[in-house]
Amino acid sequence: MNGYPEKLQSLIDELTLIEDPQDRMEFLIDYADKFEEVPASIAKRPFPAETKVPFCESEAYVFPIYNNDGTIKYYYAVENPNGVSAKALAQIFTSTLNNAKPEDIEKIPLDVIYKIFGQSLSMGKNMGLTGILQMMKRDAKKFINKEAQLKN
Repeated sequence: MNGYPEKLQSLIDELTLIEDPQDRMEFLIDYADKFEEVPASIAKRPFPAETKVPFCESEAYVFPIYNNDGTIKYYYAVENPNGVSAKALAQIFTSTLNNAKPEDIEKIPLDVIYKIFGQSLSMGKNMGLTGILQMMKRDAKKFINKEAQLKN
């Protein structure tokens, strides 16, 4: 499985079939257009500093919600109205990773960003998008550690 949860792997497989860079860009813009910002019931502006993604030029924020069944649901905010890539990634993660087990989130390799956006990402954009996943992985690890402590 390469460390990717099934729904995310399916999306990566679909992207692999898109050979034309323009078509890939349109596919990702379609995801960005579906982006829904974190509801006010989860987080309100000003967002807590600890939820801000470091190095993200789009000023993205990640909000994990731990479900009673041991899964995580993530919500996102993207403050930059031109943050199309961050919105696309957030929507991709919403549609493929929400209600996943924290162990599955933690195992996702960081190279998934290149698998989604292609190898032509700028260093700055890659750092910001990778930062979104790193925060998700950090939150998943916190949840795993907390659950382990409760069992002991």
